[in-house]
Amino acid sequence: MMTNPETVAIFFGLASAVTWGAGDFSGGLASKRTPATSVVIVSQIVGGLFLALLGLIFREGVPAPESLVFGVLAGIAGVVGIVALYSGLATGRMGIVAPLAAVISAALPVIVSLFTEGLPLPTQLAGFVLALVAVWLLSGVGLQTAVPWQELGYAAVAGSGFALFFIFIDQIKDGSLFWPLVAARIASITLMSLWVLGRREWVRPSTNQLPLIALAGTLDALGNAFFALSARSGRLDIAAVLASLYPASTVLLARLVLQERLARLQWVGVFVALVALLLITI
Repeated sequence: MMTNPETVAIFFGLASAVTWGAGDFSGGLASKRTPATSVVIVSQIVGGLFLALLGLIFREGVPAPESLVFGVLAGIAGVVGIVALYSGLATGRMGIVAPLAAVISAALPVIVSLFTEGLPLPTQLAGFVLALVAVWLLSGVGLQTAVPWQELGYAAVAGSGFALFFIFIDQIKDGSLFWPLVAARIASITLMSLWVLGRREWVRPSTNQLPLIALAGTLDALGNAFFALSARSGRLDIAAVLASLYPASTVLLARLVLQERLARLQWVGVFVALVALLLITI
């Protein structure tokens, strides 16, 4: 029995949201004790090795040069987003920074998709709007507790970086998956290493932090692979919006592990996100 490509896209989009959210929580938690730049470098190395191993296991062929170029561009954009996000998660409130970054990362691919793939179904379009509203509510904007400009800045940079990552990964059309993502990791590791060494900011993570950082890198790599599969199976806007629901798992883990509390409007945001998901998937 053949599976509907759109159903496959939805499944992988949600899978990327879950794994990215858990990876961001792990990376943000590690960044509370280790500089975000060091966390990113080590986690990117672990994730790159993991993706290369998958490429060898599945015997994926060498991709076209343009696919590797898009992979490199995606890696540069993604690492800027990750550093900004981890820094925001470490110095600000996870339940604020992650959702704000998500709404920005979802909005730009939706606009691009409107020009390249046309309008989605009316129910899906309504779901996109509700998803953005849900992330806005989750961010706590409008609550009595003001959102500091520092948190807004980190979220804006992170969201823009992730949006460009989504768009560049969607341009890989030759059927390759793992090796362009490995190229993205090589680019991000090189960029971060040059930055850290040039500013002499390298701090070796402590041994007890390495498992958490390795977990963050592995989950981030899985999220990348799931998103690429989602974008390849369906529309970019569907993949990007669903993947941008990753703050749900970040916020949930922050609530369970760090005892961060959600305001009433943020719980409303959780409900609105579920309604948005229903509209996108029907």
